[in-house]
Amino acid sequence: MEALFAISLGMLTASGVYLLLRARIFPVVLGLTLISYAVNLFLFAMGRLRTGVAPVLGKSAGHGDPLPQALVLTAIVIGFAMTAFVVVLALRALGELRSDQVDGKRSER
Repeated sequence: MEALFAISLGMLTASGVYLLLRARIFPVVLGLTLISYAVNLFLFAMGRLRTGVAPVLGKSAGHGDPLPQALVLTAIVIGFAMTAFVVVLALRALGELRSDQVDGKRSER
C-alpha cells in the first residue's frame, strides 16, 4: 500500500512539474494545483493518521494528532485562494497582452 501511495504522490508531483515547465499560464496554474494536492497528501501520510482513536486528549487511552489535519485544512484554504487569485490575474494578463505565454511574448504562428 505504501508503494502505491508513493507512486501516486510521484505521479502527481511529476505531472505538476511538467505543467509548470510549460510556457502557458493556465497549465502553470494547474501544475501548481497538482503540486499542492501532492503536498497535502504527503502531510497526511507523515502525520501517521490512525483510525478508531479519539481526536481529543482525555477521551480514551490513545489519541489522534490534530496537527496534520489542521495543516492540511489550512493549506487547502490558502491554495484555493491562491488559485482563484492567479486565475483572475491570468485572465487580466490575457486580456491586456493578448497572449497566454508566461513571459508575455506573443507566440509566432
